Amino acid sequence: MTTSVLFKELLVGYLMPEKCFNEFFVNFHAHLPCLKFVLNRAAGFWILLDTFLGQTPQLLKILWRGSSEGLSLTSLLLQLYALSCPVVYALANNFPFFSWADRIFVLSQTATIIFLILHHRGCTFKGLLLLLGFGGMMLLLGLSAAVVSLMDVSSVAALIASKAAQAVTNHQNGHTGQLSALSLSLNWTGSVSVAAVCLQRTGISLISLSHILSSCLSFVLLSQVLCCSCSSAEASKKTD
Repeated sequence: MTTSVLFKELLVGYLMPEKCFNEFFVNFHAHLPCLKFVLNRAAGFWILLDTFLGQTPQLLKILWRGSSEGLSLTSLLLQLYALSCPVVYALANNFPFFSWADRIFVLSQTATIIFLILHHRGCTFKGLLLLLGFGGMMLLLGLSAAVVSLMDVSSVAALIASKAAQAVTNHQNGHTGQLSALSLSLNWTGSVSVAAVCLQRTGISLISLSHILSSCLSFVLLSQVLCCSCSSAEASKKTD
């Protein structure tokens, strides 16, 4: 199989229909409906990648370094709440398990990171109690339909607040500690993709503006990590 044939099969199989492939690579025409289709498919891919793997590099970095320095507990708790809201909403409305099962994976990773932060601070037992109490509180809140609806609406606000809290912590510390650049990169691309899809569906609305703000804060966090990494590298060169 030639490289060109393999390239075509990969694109047609996963990213675009054959008609769009011919428009782009045979006719060399930027067909707008095809371009929109490809961008939506790519956005969906990045959203899934962020959902499944966004927290994995961060968790692995904490385990590898044996430290959670620089991570904001407030930020992670807000993030845990934001991730829990869709699960509570799905349970309360009897959604099929496969429609929200992916959230369990990222929830478990976030909860593990929170536990490790408290463990590294010498509060292992408090960490267990905190997570158990949080889980029990979510289950109780899920019994009220009105509260569940409010939680679902507030999840984006909680996610924005979590990113803002981490950015403030980075500024106050003067460094980003053990924050993972790879996790933040996945989160940023996922946030941008969600914002793009939301803009297409709802136009300029409060929810789309919220996702745009979330993606901007993700970029701020990524920039902070990259700037700190560059500063550390320059300092090391001067020392050598």
